[in-house]
Amino acid sequence: MGTFERYLTLWVFLCIVIGVFIGNVGGESIQVISSWEIAKVNIPVAILVWLMIYPMMVQIDFYSIKHVSRNWKGLALTVVINWLIKPFTMAFFAWIFFDKIFSAYLHPDMAEQYIAGAIILGAAPCTAMVFVWSYLTKGDANYTLVQVSVNDLILLVAFIPIVKFLLGITNIYIPYDVLISSVVIFVVIPLTAGYLSHKLLIKYKGEDWFKRDFLPKLKPVSIIALLTTLILIFAFQGDKIIDKPFDILLIAVPLTIQTYVIFFLAWFIGRYLKLKHAICAPAAMIGASNFFELAVAVAISLFGLNSGASLATVVGVLIEVPVMLSLVYLANKWRY
Repeated sequence: MGTFERYLTLWVFLCIVIGVFIGNVGGESIQVISSWEIAKVNIPVAILVWLMIYPMMVQIDFYSIKHVSRNWKGLALTVVINWLIKPFTMAFFAWIFFDKIFSAYLHPDMAEQYIAGAIILGAAPCTAMVFVWSYLTKGDANYTLVQVSVNDLILLVAFIPIVKFLLGITNIYIPYDVLISSVVIFVVIPLTAGYLSHKLLIKYKGEDWFKRDFLPKLKPVSIIALLTTLILIFAFQGDKIIDKPFDILLIAVPLTIQTYVIFFLAWFIGRYLKLKHAICAPAAMIGASNFFELAVAVAISLFGLNSGASLATVVGVLIEVPVMLSLVYLANKWRY
């Protein structure tokens, strides 16, 4: 790793601070940019996410995907962790901390809102960012693609029932346009671009040029897009973060614990199953990470922009990258 990548966590924190500062200074100008949306998906953020995950997509050898069934244990681990364990452990940790441990500091109504936001976050396992975490841990690109594809298919049918069940709400409205457009924007479009450019560049430039000259130039693009995305997201939410710093600290505690618990659970089960590192790393990362773009959009749709539920999902964004980078470090340190 180069000097810039080695201190990536520091740059992440700096970008969060810069984003919050811009959000509070920019005022209405930032709100105008945040309103550029399609089905509650911000267009500038979507473009930056494309730039983040394109370097992963362009490496995928689509002809070898037919052999992914050899990694069925990794896919089974992903499904079990993401859909049978993670939403329920998130609900449990949220209930323990917000309703019990932190009850002296939170009004019951606000605690209930924070629990709702955590549940929405826990029911939305990662779709886009897992490509970045897999990329940084040298995960198998073909496996990661199939893993995300399976996850997205389950997301479309399981997200609503899980959220309904855990929130105890029968008349909940989930915006399907947010679900579908998020999958199309964050997965289908960059995947198509990666497939076409992979095929055409190798055809006209050759595989040696593709691996030696083209791919190394993409890594800085991915990292810069990640940092710029953080600045933009926290510029949009800067006022919330400044207004309730203590609540943000309280929300961050169970969300952080949940992330580490899910990662270690998936990682050690993967080791027990004798998965290769290139399979085990992305299998653990996808469960630990969250589809925060979807979670924030759904929380705003259900409870409103200024609700406690929305704030909880925003805190999920706040801790997502620093915590996941620490897990990237562990996965690389424990490479086997």
